[in-house]
Amino acid sequence: MKSYKSMSREELLALQAELEKAYIDAKGKGLSLNMARGKPCPTQLDMGMDILDAIKATDSPITPSGIDIRNYGELTGIPEAKKLMAGMMGVNPDNVYVFGNASLPIMYDTVARSYAFGVCGSTPWCKLDKVKFLCPVPGYDRHFAITEQFGIENIPVPMDENGPDMKMVKELVESDPAVKGIWCVPKYANPTGITYSDDVVKTFASLKPAAEDFRIYWDNAYAVHDLYPDDKDELLEIISECAKNGNTDMVFEFCSTSKVSFAGAGIAAMASSENNLNWAKKTMTIQTIGYDKINQLRHVAYFGDIQGIYKHMSKHADMLRPKFEAVLECFDNELGGLDIAEWTKPKGGYFISFMAMEGCAKEIVAKCKEAGVTLTGAGATYPYGKDPKDSNIRIAPSFPTAEEMQLAAEIFVLCVKLVTVNHLLAA
Repeated sequence: MKSYKSMSREELLALQAELEKAYIDAKGKGLSLNMARGKPCPTQLDMGMDILDAIKATDSPITPSGIDIRNYGELTGIPEAKKLMAGMMGVNPDNVYVFGNASLPIMYDTVARSYAFGVCGSTPWCKLDKVKFLCPVPGYDRHFAITEQFGIENIPVPMDENGPDMKMVKELVESDPAVKGIWCVPKYANPTGITYSDDVVKTFASLKPAAEDFRIYWDNAYAVHDLYPDDKDELLEIISECAKNGNTDMVFEFCSTSKVSFAGAGIAAMASSENNLNWAKKTMTIQTIGYDKINQLRHVAYFGDIQGIYKHMSKHADMLRPKFEAVLECFDNELGGLDIAEWTKPKGGYFISFMAMEGCAKEIVAKCKEAGVTLTGAGATYPYGKDPKDSNIRIAPSFPTAEEMQLAAEIFVLCVKLVTVNHLLAA
């Protein structure tokens, strides 16, 4: 196909007329499709319904480790659940606490206790003149919202196919004591779908932070979410790498079964050093008497171990893969060679990152909405909602059916073409 940038004005005007007619036809279909958030679809949720039968009223409420799951106690989770979640993260169960139904509240609480009480004896962030967090971009909007709510300055760090720009990360972390953390989604990153390279992980592990209370917030949300189980990305385990470099306390790692079992009723965990976990436990003893041990044991009874999780997630992959492939095939067929956009081709996770021509993202999202296709707001993948190039759009293929996803992709591509042609003519 001919590059739009090489077209004459007459060719662009003819193409504009053709695209506008197609867009009017698309609006007339009265569609209502949602690609805004990475939600599991009902079919995925149906796959795990029998987890509700994993524990019956007639079963013993006493765990193999001797804990009565109906009662108070075991603030940091039952040992069996720690072992299950340790398997997801590839760490020692001794380094794991199990919390409630999702990892986002754990991350929020970790920032909150750092702000109010300080990290492991350091000065509380609320008493400091300035606190900064590094934010790989494009990235996860909910991460950025947490630190923004606490008045922490979010600093964008560019991403490439290997992970964050580690030269920039190293320079900022090692020179500025106000930099207290960095948000990371290291495997199948939200929204780019890339997995951090071994070199990136090793550079993280060898950092020499200017701040003693600097921590890496390692949100391993997609640890087992492979679209191609036989050709999956492998992520180097960071906690052991940090230990090799004498940085035992530098990482908080988070994960959950939110997109494994049920998004509203999974279990979530944090892995870290003994020092960090004991620090968290001090406030947890005031915050709660304990989390849902019945649900923890339910997950253990259902999945058994990490192999059980892999087996279950292979079913998710079989259902999700055609949706991703339908979108990517549409992009390749309709946009390939036009020189107007780029997009990622992830091997797992929940998102495709689309980079439109500079200055076009907001208008594309608006056009899609007008045609009945809802997308994540343009700019959401950057701190404060400000994409400096107005280029990135996050595509979430999981919730619609494969047929709906194909249709939504076609509408999206049409809007990309029309908006781009309009911008080229205006220029």
